[in-house]
Amino acid sequence: MTVAKTGAEHVASLRDGRTVYIDGALVEDVTTHPAFRNAVQSAALLYDFQARPENIELMTFMPEGSNRRVNRAWQMPKNYEEMVVRRKALQAWAKVHYGFMGRSPDHVASALIGQRMGIEVFRKHGPQRAKALEDYVDYATKSDLFLTYVIINPQA
Repeated sequence: MTVAKTGAEHVASLRDGRTVYIDGALVEDVTTHPAFRNAVQSAALLYDFQARPENIELMTFMPEGSNRRVNRAWQMPKNYEEMVVRRKALQAWAKVHYGFMGRSPDHVASALIGQRMGIEVFRKHGPQRAKALEDYVDYATKSDLFLTYVIINPQA
């Protein structure tokens, strides 16, 4: 296992038996299908960038209770200095994709981290809801997941 998630690991994680259809046809492998392969490779480049030895400190941190570094998008800054370092990491990733990746891995990670930092809002609606969010964010963080969503038909 590497110090931080690499592009090859990201690509391998997408070969997990998921079921994806496009135009009514089953996609056997999203990593090689023409509709997805370039986006998959673009994301892999970001993970390779973070895993380079010269970028490890800038791009990653060690979450509490983890044995592996993850992207700073998953970091909950505790002070001004940590916020600045986190911002610099996200800017470095944006420079890699020149701002052309609409929902890069830091997008939803940042949204979830913001929700996790405001956990008291969830606690007001029940401890189980708060615990579910805490557990999922912990899992996503330690796994350095690339989470996203679509709001339009991706074929459009």
